Amino acid sequence: MNGHFPWLTVMAAVPFAGALAVAVLPAAKRTLAKNLALLVTLVELVLAIIVTVKFSPDGDRFQMTESYAWIKSFGVHWSLGVDGIGVVLILLTAVLMPILILASWHDADGPQVRMDGTAGESAAPRSTHAFFALMLAVEAMVVVSFAATDVFVFYIFFEAMLIPMYFLIGGFGGAQRSYAAVKFLLYNLLGGLVMLAAVVGLYVTTADHDLAGPGQGTFDLARIAQAVSTGELHISPGAEKAMFLGFMFAFAIKAPLWPFHTWLPDTMTEATPGVAVLVTAMVDKVGTFAMLRFCLELFPNASKTFAPLVITLAVIGIIYGALLAVGQTDIKRLIAYTSISHFGFIIMGIFALTSQGHSGATLYMVNHGFSTAALLLIAGFMITRRGSKTIADFGGVQKVAPVLAGTFLVAGLATLSLPGLAPFVSEFLVLVGTFSRYQAAGIVATVGIILAALYVLVLYQRTMTGPVKAGVEKMRDLNVRELVVVAPLLALLLVLGVYPKPILDVVNPAVDDTLSQVEKTDPKPAHPIQAPVEQAAAVTPLGGNK
Repeated sequence: MNGHFPWLTVMAAVPFAGALAVAVLPAAKRTLAKNLALLVTLVELVLAIIVTVKFSPDGDRFQMTESYAWIKSFGVHWSLGVDGIGVVLILLTAVLMPILILASWHDADGPQVRMDGTAGESAAPRSTHAFFALMLAVEAMVVVSFAATDVFVFYIFFEAMLIPMYFLIGGFGGAQRSYAAVKFLLYNLLGGLVMLAAVVGLYVTTADHDLAGPGQGTFDLARIAQAVSTGELHISPGAEKAMFLGFMFAFAIKAPLWPFHTWLPDTMTEATPGVAVLVTAMVDKVGTFAMLRFCLELFPNASKTFAPLVITLAVIGIIYGALLAVGQTDIKRLIAYTSISHFGFIIMGIFALTSQGHSGATLYMVNHGFSTAALLLIAGFMITRRGSKTIADFGGVQKVAPVLAGTFLVAGLATLSLPGLAPFVSEFLVLVGTFSRYQAAGIVATVGIILAALYVLVLYQRTMTGPVKAGVEKMRDLNVRELVVVAPLLALLLVLGVYPKPILDVVNPAVDDTLSQVEKTDPKPAHPIQAPVEQAAAVTPLGGNK
């Protein structure tokens, strides 16, 4: 036992307990199940705020640490702790969950949709209890993933979250939900199996070096990272590269990174809007977070070796995702491809191995979570009203639902990183950090900004402007519940767009620690500026001789 209150364990336990409580409620108590799920996420939000306030950027790297023996024979401990990167991502998760519960208030009501997309009298009823219990379970697993400082504990929850996600996609999605759910599961399971081999290899390597005692290995992240940094744990170049690739393969699928991305468009298209946000704003962030936390710190030399390759794939993903978004006819599928492009920016920032790139990538994770949540949820409200997600079925929405159209425009402008909105700062930092080390990649990636403006503005023009299409004329504007969902997201996009300093102040110390582990420093300018004293000495005094 540690001598302080186990805040992080409590944060994991609250949504787990809430999921169990929601699941065992009587079947007729649908409204009670929703209210209880909302209450649990609000309690979790309060806990996340407390943890964030208690976290000191000037303190130890990992804070609020806990460590309890779990499987002693294999050196597995229930070890949790947060650094600046982990704490802001936990806060992101806690802020989004009450919003998603409210946005999904009616997503599990009514009969289950059949495979052909219809819902007749014979269709089985949906389980409201299961839907919200599964969402709470995902929240708990994501929180543990962001806080785990034991490699094995991280792996367990990294994989376990696939189970509730599979049922959320396959049980409550659209006509092709089963196909999307199976594809999601198989892709991510394959990545997890490859990662498991790398996890075993890492443990065997630590046992060979007696890190936890004679002949004993460890999964302790901090202990392994320190041993790698000091040279106490020497991993052969071939073994380090193999283990890096094992970890990176799993994270690249989860993120996703091109060309391991193909499950994401199907999943986001078929999932309910709330579950689609759960996937891209939280679950996928575990993949990019893990690249920073595990790939760079455990395998620094391999990370530097493969950085050019990963950046190349990221740049391809930026352009590929943006180009395919331009040509989509399905609103949700278009948003899915924009996320692939945005994840390319995040991963490019991570493997640029610069302080600006890392800070920008972490801030990008937060800002992308808010901007994509806003765009997807507002699009979901619009699709529910029209009964279609095909872009051609919309037109003139701003004439009949001006508030819906206005909020959709702000969310879209945030997605294209308009200055003054949150994603601009993070995208700028990523591009600056990348350009200072990989100029060609930085230049090509800027094309993604131009394409983003194209797919967002064309989407808005085709759906919101022009004559009112048939089926749109009676579309209702946003109601009070939907405004409560949208308002905090837009407010955060505005506030973080003009004042991202609080997040960067928390993140930057962790960024510096990560870069020191990889033994990388920011590149020096090719033409350094002269110091003021040198400049003064070089100036000829007025009327004097040089």
